[in-house]
Amino acid sequence: MTLFYSDAEVSAALDAPTTVDAMRSALLAAYDRRLTAPPRTSAPLGGGRMVLTAGCLTGEWYGYRSYDTFGHPESQQLVVLHDGRTGAVRAVAVGEELGSRRTGGLGAVAVDVLARPDAETVGVIGSGRQAWTQVWATAAVRPLREVTVYSRSAARREAFAARVGAELGVTARAVGDPASAVTGRDVVVLATTSPTSVLDAADVSPGTHVNAVGFKQQDRAEFGPDLLAAADVLATDSPAQAHAYTPPMLAAEPPHVERLHDLGAVLAGAVPGRTAPEQISVFCSVGLAGTEVFLLDRLVRVGAATV
Repeated sequence: MTLFYSDAEVSAALDAPTTVDAMRSALLAAYDRRLTAPPRTSAPLGGGRMVLTAGCLTGEWYGYRSYDTFGHPESQQLVVLHDGRTGAVRAVAVGEELGSRRTGGLGAVAVDVLARPDAETVGVIGSGRQAWTQVWATAAVRPLREVTVYSRSAARREAFAARVGAELGVTARAVGDPASAVTGRDVVVLATTSPTSVLDAADVSPGTHVNAVGFKQQDRAEFGPDLLAAADVLATDSPAQAHAYTPPMLAAEPPHVERLHDLGAVLAGAVPGRTAPEQISVFCSVGLAGTEVFLLDRLVRVGAATV
């Protein structure tokens, strides 16, 4: 029987600790080459593109995520999980929630691996779905004391701060400029749709960890080269995808490419992460392919365990 999940059903069944644990397992599986996850592909279709990411966990499952760039108001992502032995479709998820939680979970693993152990404050630039899941998942790996948030819309940043307080029980406040959001924070989240820098690297304090979720290419990036220059540690969840960007991803080009580590390798202890409290670390999130399917498989297993 094929299981179907809506956004509401994903939200109800998939908590932050489960999501983070699944993404930790996915990163290790990719590093061990048990998870096959090639870079995303796309098909141009006149007024937009169909985009596909796929993955296969050896001996267990395979599947894909698809979405389009037509910009239609009712367009939704589709994630499909196949049984690796029979090919049967085990589950389908329709909507944005699974993918957003996947991204948040990857960001939280980066925080857990790269941020200081005593990190307890988060500064956020952005107030949308991706910004929320970053904070939601980070609260599962660090005992957060305070969140500050800035976005261009005063109403949206106030609503974001209120949600953090109501749902996570963490003190949160909206601020009126980016510098006020990030200065002195232990963890900084950049989760915007801005094609130009929203951050002055001089405002990032020593010892800070940064999760960069939005645009990060040469012609459009939510941060500038100054952030990469300030970073002592650079990591991404998929070096293959980072190198496949067109135009190139900033961190995957000289002079930074030699310092860009695989987060899975850091997690496995194969390469170093943070080695001193005052270091600045930056995680360039690209959305490791196959992780949405990995998370859908975990969702199915969680559901089966509760029956």
